[in-house]
Amino acid sequence: MNLEEQQLRDEFCRWGESLFIRGYTAGSSGNLSARLADGFLVTPTNSCLGYLEPGKLSKLDEKGKPLSGDAPTKEIPLHMAFYEARPQSSGVVHLHSTYATALSCLEDTDPYDAIPPITPYVVMRVGRVPLLPYTHPGSSDIRPLVLAKAHDHAAVLLANHGPVVSGRSFRDAVFAAEELEETAKLVFLTKRLPVRRLEERIVAELEQRRQK
Repeated sequence: MNLEEQQLRDEFCRWGESLFIRGYTAGSSGNLSARLADGFLVTPTNSCLGYLEPGKLSKLDEKGKPLSGDAPTKEIPLHMAFYEARPQSSGVVHLHSTYATALSCLEDTDPYDAIPPITPYVVMRVGRVPLLPYTHPGSSDIRPLVLAKAHDHAAVLLANHGPVVSGRSFRDAVFAAEELEETAKLVFLTKRLPVRRLEERIVAELEQRRQK
């Protein structure tokens, strides 16, 4: 194992613990992945993000086949679809965070723009978030749904399931997942209040900044 992979394994576990301690996902829910030069690291099946061990992380080859470590999460089809659609991404974070998951369960959540643009940071760090139809956790049925949206969207909500967020680096994916959850929380806090959304002109300017 080279130094770069060891450092990524350590970072992977530190961020997993941080997300768990701060309540972004509970129990053994949620899963993470990161791109390596020769494959991917993913969380083991039924693992708790707060207690990941660098040496036990699942390593996959470039096609998603397990190579070493503990048995991987059943959500490999979800993660691999994101990497296929977004070759520029080096990290994918799937959480069951409370407010984003709640949005994924509401009948009136906009399937084309599930996270309204109410702050500049959600636009710059996450972008528009479509809501994907329900599929069973771990099902390969998720692949075509992700491929249809993830090329143009760094994050999606899985109906009745929760958020999935990608980033150019693993850390970027974590930060964007946190931003998505905090914005979802603001959506609920302001739900019965007159909310001032960012104007389309401003959203377009912020999206241009995000692409640079």
